[in-house]
Amino acid sequence: MQEDLFGALPSPPPAPPPDKVPPRRAGVHPAAWGDDLRALAARLPPTLRLGTSSWSYPGWQGLVWEGAHSEQLLAKQGLPVYAQHPLLRTVSIDRSFYRPLTASDYARYAAQVPADFRFVVKAPSLVTDALVRSEDGRGREPNSAFLSPQLAAQEFVAPALEGLGALTGVLVFQLSPLPWTMLDRLPEVLERLRAMLQAQPALQPTAPDAVLAVEVRDPEWLAPEHLPHFADVLRSSGATYCLGLHARMPPLAEQLPLLRRLWPGPLVCRWNLHPVHGPHGYEDAQRLYAPYDRIHHPDPDNHALLARTLAGVCGRGQNAYVTISNHAEGCAPLTVRTLAGQVAAQMLLT
Repeated sequence: MQEDLFGALPSPPPAPPPDKVPPRRAGVHPAAWGDDLRALAARLPPTLRLGTSSWSYPGWQGLVWEGAHSEQLLAKQGLPVYAQHPLLRTVSIDRSFYRPLTASDYARYAAQVPADFRFVVKAPSLVTDALVRSEDGRGREPNSAFLSPQLAAQEFVAPALEGLGALTGVLVFQLSPLPWTMLDRLPEVLERLRAMLQAQPALQPTAPDAVLAVEVRDPEWLAPEHLPHFADVLRSSGATYCLGLHARMPPLAEQLPLLRRLWPGPLVCRWNLHPVHGPHGYEDAQRLYAPYDRIHHPDPDNHALLARTLAGVCGRGQNAYVTISNHAEGCAPLTVRTLAGQVAAQMLLT
């Protein structure tokens, strides 16, 4: 009777299903870039391309990519995601310094980025180092291929143009530190440099935005007695100077006079190594800064002067390419963002 009067006892509610963790998506995907980042990118001049040195850094999780990935996976799959970042419109291919790449290698990179992207590529040390070096970096003997016009064209400029096509931005001849015997005869080296540059294939019309650039690692190139000669070599070859922000070189303010001698023309800058580490401090910077996820040594002076210079160059319609290493301040994407903000502010004043 009681069961009929009150009905059957209710069944207990079913237990809630355990929390389901969404399965991790395969591959590399963009981080959650905010509207503020896109708004900042929209305030930059279209002729300005900011980027980093290479892209395969797991520490950029949350800045460039979503989730944790190995360096190997990022090297293979990271470039298309990198190229979607609102501020990253160029990248430096550094591996070409250690061995020449083929046109097919370059074409694979080109296929992974949008049409407005441009590459900065380092020439192989085969033609940019006056010495043949051992594995520890010590010079063993003179390099007979140093500044070879034929090898520079065959192993670097021609394959880069063929593979990258219109996406070619800057082809950089970064000249390693010279032995003292060559520094004492720098005018002769400058004439060899002129012959090499003038022998290269024409960049236009294959790559309308492309330029050859020369970066050096000895301050003697910028000495008053050599500066006019250096500027003449670059101007007569249709090339430009690459500002090298590196502990081996004078500060930015002391490099700008050479760029002024080449005006009007594009600006190329590679921000490589914070001076706090000294001229041979790459390994120290790597130990301190890895995994490159935050700023360790802010460099406000370089930011301020470089931003003013970029605003002036781009404000007059010239192209500018700036690639930044993790060794500059500790985290290249964050350095890019700070520099972009300062350029945008300077553009309001020009």
